[in-house]
Amino acid sequence: MDLRRVARRWRRCDVMVRDLPFALLLAVASLVPVLHGHGTQLGDLPDRPMDALAFAAVALECLPLAVRRRLPSVCLALVSLGFAVDQLGRYHTVASIALPIALLSTATHSAHHRRTTVVLASAAYVALSVALDRYGSTEGLAGFATFYLALAIAWGIGVWLRLSRAAEAERRRHIAETTRTAERARIARELHDVVTHHVTAMVVQAEAARYLTAAPERLEQTLSAVTDTGRRAITDLRHLLDLLNPDHGTEPRTPAAGELHALVEQTRRAGQPVEFTEEGRPPETTGSAEFVAYRVVQEALTNALKHAHGSRTAVQVHHSTTEITVEVSTDGSGSNTGSAGGSGRGLAGLRERVGVLGGEFSAENREEGGFVVRARIPA
Repeated sequence: MDLRRVARRWRRCDVMVRDLPFALLLAVASLVPVLHGHGTQLGDLPDRPMDALAFAAVALECLPLAVRRRLPSVCLALVSLGFAVDQLGRYHTVASIALPIALLSTATHSAHHRRTTVVLASAAYVALSVALDRYGSTEGLAGFATFYLALAIAWGIGVWLRLSRAAEAERRRHIAETTRTAERARIARELHDVVTHHVTAMVVQAEAARYLTAAPERLEQTLSAVTDTGRRAITDLRHLLDLLNPDHGTEPRTPAAGELHALVEQTRRAGQPVEFTEEGRPPETTGSAEFVAYRVVQEALTNALKHAHGSRTAVQVHHSTTEITVEVSTDGSGSNTGSAGGSGRGLAGLRERVGVLGGEFSAENREEGGFVVRARIPA
């Protein structure tokens, strides 16, 4: 547990702090006598004992590695200068391996002027090769070209890493955008289901109240139903708005099986004759199936209120160990019957909900009038 805490703190440190230990370790290794002369030997010149200039070359090659991710171009320039001093001075220290590391880091982390860096670095290498040749190098053109190819491979690896990271960042951005879009669509569906049902019930109840002025008791009951429906709508909307708060931390509320009875009763109070039949018992773990079944019934009853007000409506819900089947139908005896929905947005949302769970959904007009909504939802 302590090691994990240390690792987390280390990852939170500044990138320069995390790169510094490697730079110091390479510098110390370059000063170990037994390793002297075991570094890169470009030009095949004889070794030379360490002196003050050698320490300066080691410092120029190693210490800039601490900023190889923060200031990659500066790091490459200083390391290249140190490498040139190392090779022209014939020290051939272990610190010379810092050059390909600096090249790789620059290709990976440099955001601008990468082509200019390649041109300048290549020109500097040519100048160093000419200088070594005048110093009596026996490397030859093939040797210098081979070492340049090795450095080019290091640069190419850095370019590949940069492109891979950019592709991964784009993929994550696309996933985040897709997730946000899906979440907005989910919230829009929830708002549509909640608001449409409650407001439709309130409108129907308010319309009915117009004709009950001569029956005070029934008028009181109708207005009480409007009030209760409004309060329930406010409660559900508050819950949905709470989910938009990132600090809220609650899961979306899943309607329980018993709430189907409350939903049917609310529709009845709005003046819609509803026959409710429920068979079987839902299993203990139904996942999202119970929630989707509730939404299917809710949307179908909303459509019944809007488009078949006063028509007999039958709701049948069957629970089994593997699936939940829902059927909501209306006959053609009410007013404004014969339409399965308004804009179709609610039914399209239900079809998508059921389809995500691998179920089947249909909504169609009946030949004898009215409409029927069916759903088979795997549990």
